[in-house]
Amino acid sequence: MANSFYSYKSADKLTFTDNGMFQAVLHEPGVCAELVERLLGVKVKKVEYPELEKTIAPYYISKGVRLDVYLKDEDKVIDVEMQSQPQEALGKRARYYQSMVDCDSLMKGDDYTKLKESYILFICKQDPFKDASEEKFGLSRYTFRNVCVENKGVNLDDKCLKVVYNASAYATERDEKIRAFLKFVCTNDPGEDEYSNNLFATVEKLKANEKFLLEYAAMNIREMDLVRESKKEQAVEDALVAIKEFGIAPELAAEKMGAPLDKVLEALAAEPAPAN
Repeated sequence: MANSFYSYKSADKLTFTDNGMFQAVLHEPGVCAELVERLLGVKVKKVEYPELEKTIAPYYISKGVRLDVYLKDEDKVIDVEMQSQPQEALGKRARYYQSMVDCDSLMKGDDYTKLKESYILFICKQDPFKDASEEKFGLSRYTFRNVCVENKGVNLDDKCLKVVYNASAYATERDEKIRAFLKFVCTNDPGEDEYSNNLFATVEKLKANEKFLLEYAAMNIREMDLVRESKKEQAVEDALVAIKEFGIAPELAAEKMGAPLDKVLEALAAEPAPAN
């Protein structure tokens, strides 16, 4: 989702975990399939990258959210997300992404019984979970399934799995391959792990790839446009408050809040009439 401030990072300083680079590296089917197999323990027979935004627009676009890497094979759908910075309400974010993935299937006319197995995978550089005293739990891996509170043996069997990795706790991960990958995510040092070295080499190649550089520039321009649009919308809302709560003239409110007058007048006209 668009932030109130957008920080641009030059292409030559990009690492695997950066927005744009992560998606580009994992757009290679073999690389993506190996990541999924390593982190989720599931085989991907054939990787497809559906254009999700075209399938469920306007819902997908309206929230200003793009799934990082969304892929399908014959019997499953998988959303892979990289979180370089701490994000609020990770659980609700995962829930929203899950709903988009499900809509992608149902909007094609499939009955809900035909929903494929779905996996929501978050790779976080920092631990996203804290207890009531703000202490981090410190696990390298958090796996979530829907089970019955009254009887843990009862599984909802909704064919949905959510897995969150905390790269900062890589040293505690028992699986050697996962530990090596998480260390790479955390430190940008591929070490001796062949897969991590492949990822690192791909990043370096992409930094000199003209097509990637053009796409990265376009992505940053779009993000900056979203920030500007968000600021404009907030300015219009502030102007409406000034008009309704303090009786300020629309022209003056728009000027003082830095909002386009036509947008302020349009929003004002859309306001419901006061009750008698």
